[in-house]
Amino acid sequence: MNIGEAAAESGVSAKMIRHYEAIGLIRPADRGESRYRHFGAPDVHVLRFIKRARTLGFSIKDIGSLLGLWQGHRPSAEVKRLALAHIASLDAKIAEMRGMRDALGQLARDCHGDERPECPILEDLAGPRFDN
Repeated sequence: MNIGEAAAESGVSAKMIRHYEAIGLIRPADRGESRYRHFGAPDVHVLRFIKRARTLGFSIKDIGSLLGLWQGHRPSAEVKRLALAHIASLDAKIAEMRGMRDALGQLARDCHGDERPECPILEDLAGPRFDN
């Protein structure tokens, strides 16, 4: 199948397939006499693996490691270590986002939302004023 068909089958855009090939995440596709890329079912399977890993928020570096573990000798301890490290990273991001939401929520509650020129949201974004 050509790159468009592989993209449709895998759910990964042709642009991203080319990118993954360029950065070495996937092996270069076979090319026919016309120099067009040719993909087989195993290639699509790998692309689906990558898409699912991206959906779960894994970094490209981690996906490369996971692909290596999936395609070769894979001690499950290493796979679990990568997953738990990713969970810890997600937990930290969630906590950070909750903090941002809470801070913005408090600023919105403090804002009168009327015709007054005072706005705690804008004042907070502006930070302290520096007069020279």
